[in-house]
Amino acid sequence: MANMGDQLTFLKNFLRNPTKVGAIAPSSPGLVRMMVDWFDWETIRHVVEFGPGTGVFTEAIVKKLHGDANFFAIEQSAELVQATRQRCPQAKVYHDSVINVRQLCEQESMARVDAVICGLPWASFSDSLQTDIMTAMLEVLPPGSRFATFAYWQGLALPAGIRFSRRLRETFSSVERSPTVWRNLPPAFVYRCIR
Repeated sequence: MANMGDQLTFLKNFLRNPTKVGAIAPSSPGLVRMMVDWFDWETIRHVVEFGPGTGVFTEAIVKKLHGDANFFAIEQSAELVQATRQRCPQAKVYHDSVINVRQLCEQESMARVDAVICGLPWASFSDSLQTDIMTAMLEVLPPGSRFATFAYWQGLALPAGIRFSRRLRETFSSVERSPTVWRNLPPAFVYRCIR
């Protein structure tokens, strides 16, 4: 469960940048499980997280990582970088844009990425920003790799949410929706995609 400090940090960042944060509260434990449990943690070795926020997914990822795995997260908000580093001091968190993922992978000596776990608010993004992020991600995701991101049900009705859902189906060989996590604020589901 997110603590009060995390909730206030998240809310402040949402109010300051609603198109970058996209939610008013950190993800619930149920949504965290729905995101991370889908991956085969015994086999994946190169993992990147986009938009860790206060680090609720990061914390779960770090617990699941194989001993030989490489992992880093990318967060654009300095305050949220700090929150994630405090929650997960053992995780490497870059204060950067996910559009620079290829350069960060090179810096980490990751020739490829097996999995991207994403907390970005896609339905809040313009078409051009969605395109830029997806293009950057596909440069490091080879065939067979996995991508998971969540969406809020109300976002599906927005033009950007509709556009993003279509973009996923055009980009990945397999796209599935998880069951809805009703005890999340707001209710959400996970897109589980295989390249």
